[in-house]
Amino acid sequence: MKKNYQTFIGIDVSKSKLDYCIIDNLGKLQFGIIANTAKDIGKFIRAIKKKYGNEQVLFCLENTGVYSMPLCYWLQNNGMDYWVVAALEIKRSKGITRGKNDKADAKDIANYAITHLHQLKLSQIPEDDFIELRLLLAEREKIVKTIAVFSTTMENKKFLSKEVLKATLKHNAGTITFLKKQLQAIDQLIDDVVQRNEIFRQQNDLLQSIPGIGNQTAVILIAYTQAFTLFNNHRQFACYAGVAPFAYSSGSSVRGRTKVSHLANKKLKTTLNMAALTAKKFDPQLKLYFDKKVAEGKNKMLVMNAIRCKLISRAFAVINRNSKFVNTFKAVA
Repeated sequence: MKKNYQTFIGIDVSKSKLDYCIIDNLGKLQFGIIANTAKDIGKFIRAIKKKYGNEQVLFCLENTGVYSMPLCYWLQNNGMDYWVVAALEIKRSKGITRGKNDKADAKDIANYAITHLHQLKLSQIPEDDFIELRLLLAEREKIVKTIAVFSTTMENKKFLSKEVLKATLKHNAGTITFLKKQLQAIDQLIDDVVQRNEIFRQQNDLLQSIPGIGNQTAVILIAYTQAFTLFNNHRQFACYAGVAPFAYSSGSSVRGRTKVSHLANKKLKTTLNMAALTAKKFDPQLKLYFDKKVAEGKNKMLVMNAIRCKLISRAFAVINRNSKFVNTFKAVA
């Protein structure tokens, strides 16, 4: 049921403080600043509830990751409606502006909530398992990147003598060995989270039945779709992942080529690209599709992007059907 909000509170979140702007039904503005601590946030929420109640107040804030979590916890635990919006979306809704400060940003966020109320999608903190899974995946990505950085030391072997490199290579080898052990430990922790959560475990099994999607890809898909609840269909997720093509044309003179947008989750896009390369190699149906389109003169990267979209479509299909992927190409063959 749609609520008739009378008070809108825009909050600009930073590491140490929260700047807020309250706009009531008469258009009256009230500004303030509180510390980004549980104590100050609790005091602020209680004051808002006492003055305005719960039902007709809407909080709006930018998505600033972990900095906004204390506020979100307090709002959710106190039954307050809140809306977490991407910073870029709010920025582009402001039109032409000059200058910037936290007070003005809080006002812009409150005005965004008022003018975009028809697009309202109330936010909710995901379950602890989702948060832990995302954190572990982020740690894993850091370790993988660090291993790649330390591995570049081996390039010196082509140009320098063994005597000069001996001590450096020994230390480098020890560091890489330690990092690989940490990577194994992180992988085990990720697997523990997946196995203890029934939904994660079931979806992981379903996703891995699709050629090209292994354990890492399946876990990343589960984490970033919040167990396939954040997106209504595979087209929305393809857009979010940056693999959905968009036309570029206007009137009779602008006729650009159809291409994907740079506004995307780059981590997901890279993961899907690796999955598509594997699928093209091991799935006869997708290999035939790739070879056929390339023979027709299609650009290889364009065809690979189509395979990425096909994998997303298959992923949503097996989850929605709650049944493993069936390779009809093999059945016909």
